[in-house]
Amino acid sequence: MYVKICGLREPGHVAAAVEAGADAIGFVLTRSPRRTAPERARELAAAVPPHVLTVAVFAGEAPEEVRAAALEAGVRAVQLHGDHPHGDFTALKDLGLTLVRAGAAGADLRCGAFDEDLLIVDAPRPGSGEPWDWAAVRGRPRGRWMLAGGLDPSNVARAIAEARPWGVDVSSGVETAPGVKDAGLIREFVAAARQAAPGGAETA
Repeated sequence: MYVKICGLREPGHVAAAVEAGADAIGFVLTRSPRRTAPERARELAAAVPPHVLTVAVFAGEAPEEVRAAALEAGVRAVQLHGDHPHGDFTALKDLGLTLVRAGAAGADLRCGAFDEDLLIVDAPRPGSGEPWDWAAVRGRPRGRWMLAGGLDPSNVARAIAEARPWGVDVSSGVETAPGVKDAGLIREFVAAARQAAPGGAETA
């Protein structure tokens, strides 16, 4: 079970995610209570070992702005959240970074349809952090896709059982307040997700 912890801003929380075994760590470089500046993201990313994917998250910015901020942040992946057209992904392909597309469950659920490498399937209101009908997407997404939206340590096992994703993505579910992560909740989430991993996710 691939696990991404998003919206990190403090070295201690980055370390907790790495130590817990997270596969990817997200830094929000767009308008959000979790926003961090590219130069701060670079400092945090520098402490992340190569086997953990560092992701810069954007929502609505033009490709030129995304390109500049991602290069400044020194990350290994770019996530475009929301209604970004196919052309935005194509425009960033030459960066050689992993491209992540994140959107609501009603979007095209084929990973790679927009030339992305990873897909995140979020709640009907993407980024809201609200639980939703995870079972509704079971069997629909194709490829390497992560489930997001309202996940936390107490419900991630149920969400995995209902949706059968390749991975999971969490942000507000490991916080004590908007933008304030908790190292204990990060560890609990990663452990719960790994323990709940099915024998084989539906990725055909």
